[in-house]
Amino acid sequence: MAVSRASQPQQDAVLSDAQGREFAWTDADFDRVQTLIYQRAGISLHDGKHAMVYSRLSRRLRETGHQSFRDYLGWLENHDGHEWQEFVNALTTNLTSFFREHHHFEVLSDHLKTHKTHGAWKVWCSAASTGEEPYSILMTAVEALGAHANLTLTASDIDSKVLATAGQGVYRLENLKNVTESQLQKFFLKGKAGNSGMVRIKPELQRMVEFIIVNLIRDDWPFREPFDVVFCRNVMIYFDAPTQRKVLERIHRVMVPGGLLFVGHAENFSESRDLFVLKGKTVYERR
Repeated sequence: MAVSRASQPQQDAVLSDAQGREFAWTDADFDRVQTLIYQRAGISLHDGKHAMVYSRLSRRLRETGHQSFRDYLGWLENHDGHEWQEFVNALTTNLTSFFREHHHFEVLSDHLKTHKTHGAWKVWCSAASTGEEPYSILMTAVEALGAHANLTLTASDIDSKVLATAGQGVYRLENLKNVTESQLQKFFLKGKAGNSGMVRIKPELQRMVEFIIVNLIRDDWPFREPFDVVFCRNVMIYFDAPTQRKVLERIHRVMVPGGLLFVGHAENFSESRDLFVLKGKTVYERR
C-alpha cells in the first residue's frame, strides 16, 4: 500500500475546479479508496492510479446519487450491502483472452496425458474473468483426455459482473484469434442472422464448469476436496508481499501434493520454496 500523504495537506487540493471534473476529487479521497480496496480485496493501488480510480468510481456516484466521493465512501463504510460488490467490481482489472500464455496449456495437456489413469480431475481457475481462461482449460482437457474427460472445473472471480458474462459463454468471433479452426468447430456454436459474428460455448463444455464468487484474501473458501491443478494467473501482482504469502499458503492447503500451479508471466514465488517448487516457465509444483 502507498504511504498516506496526510502529512502534506497543501497537496490535498480539490481537483474538480482546476481540471473541470464532475466531482471533487482529493488526495484524501484517493488514500481512502486505497485503504478500503486493500481491506476488502487485498488490492494495492499505487499512486499512479488516480485517474483510473476517479473514472471508474464516478459511475458509482452517479448510480447511487452521491454528490461527492467523501459522502459515497462514508456511506460505503457504514453499510454492508451490495454496493461493496459494485465497488470491488469497479476497481478490478479483467484483461483476458483465449489461450493467453499458450505454453501453459501445452504443459497442462502434457500433464493430463501423462496421468491418464489418474481418475477424476479437479481443477480451479481462480481468476475466471469473462470466461476465456476457464474455457481454454476445458478445451485443452477434452483434447487431451477425450470427449468424456473426467474433469470438473471450478472457476471463480471476485467480480460478479464478469462471472455473469462467463456463465453465458457468448463471445465475438473476432476475439477468438488464438482458437484454431478445429477448436472453433468442436467447441463453439456460430450465431446466425442477428447474432452473426457471435459464438457460444457448446453446452457440453459449459456443463463441466461451475462459476462462483471467491475473494482470495478471505478465509471462507468453499472447497471441500483438494485440487489437482490451480490456475492463479496475473492476480498476485495486485497484492503486496504479505498478502501474496497468505494466499499462497491457502492455495497450498487446497491442493494435492504434486499438483500444478500456473501463475502469470510477471509473478515469481521463489521465496516460497517451502510451498511450491518451480517446474517450468511460471509453472510450480505443490510440495
